[in-house]
Amino acid sequence: QVQLVESGGGLVQAGGSLRLSCVASGSTDSIFSMGWWRQPPVEQRELVATISNSGTTNYVDAVKGRFTISRDDAKNIVSLQMDSLKPEDTAIYFCTAGRRGVPWYVANTWWGQGTQVTVSS
Repeated sequence: QVQLVESGGGLVQAGGSLRLSCVASGSTDSIFSMGWWRQPPVEQRELVATISNSGTTNYVDAVKGRFTISRDDAKNIVSLQMDSLKPEDTAIYFCTAGRRGVPWYVANTWWGQGTQVTVSS
């Protein structure tokens, strides 16, 4: 099993920035891809960004050019730099990791507990 713990959420004004981080522990050798999903209020969870073990990235159109995903395999950390934040980015953000065999652009075998991001207008 893999455990994922997020940090870095909070309240920010529109146009501001936040950086989310997630530390993986447990059977980290099983991790192939990593990512971030989010769940806005009263909506379904949606994929935000994923990164493969070779560093290839994938972003949902709504965050392209504003968010950047990165990973440090030596420290088992995946991060999400969020710039030019908008009120519609308000959501609970979940760190995810995918095992080999799960499409890297989905990366949703394991989930963290989530961290709240609130963007005020």
